[in-house]
Amino acid sequence: MLDEAAFTAGDLMTRDVAVVHPETSLLEAVRLMAGRRISGMPVLDDTGAIVGMLSEGDLVRWHEGYTQRQARWLDILAEGSELAAAFLVEIRDQHRKLRSVMAPGAITVTEEVPARVVAHLMYEKNIKRVPVVQKGKLVGIIARSDLVRALAQKLGEPPGTGETVSKTLNEALRRKREETVRR
Repeated sequence: MLDEAAFTAGDLMTRDVAVVHPETSLLEAVRLMAGRRISGMPVLDDTGAIVGMLSEGDLVRWHEGYTQRQARWLDILAEGSELAAAFLVEIRDQHRKLRSVMAPGAITVTEEVPARVVAHLMYEKNIKRVPVVQKGKLVGIIARSDLVRALAQKLGEPPGTGETVSKTLNEALRRKREETVRR
């Protein structure tokens, strides 16, 4: 269905991208993700280059490598019980940085890449978001939800409207993203 659409990465991407640095603390990253209601974001170095991605999955696995006792405390938390104060102190004292939990590297596209190629990449690589870059710098990000919105719009088009509606749809999607950013 997206094959027929004239959508590009630039049409669908979110431009106001939440980003973090490899030295960002886990607490800061979790707060940012929760506050923005996002499930992942790019990790940029001091030059603005993408050095990795951070996802909910990375954060869920962040405790790997803990002792059996610490892992049991996490199990207790997952079951809804209160954690021992000693465990919380250990967590706070560690001041873990994202470098230790992020997935290094990232698959990126440019704004001109067709949406169908982005969808194929997500499927083939089993990823949920793709950063959009121009001249090596981050300019946006496409999440699976962006592709779903485009598909919903495409399925809602009257038959036989073709390119004219696609251009209008691209403009509508762009306006909707800008409205969302302003909120």
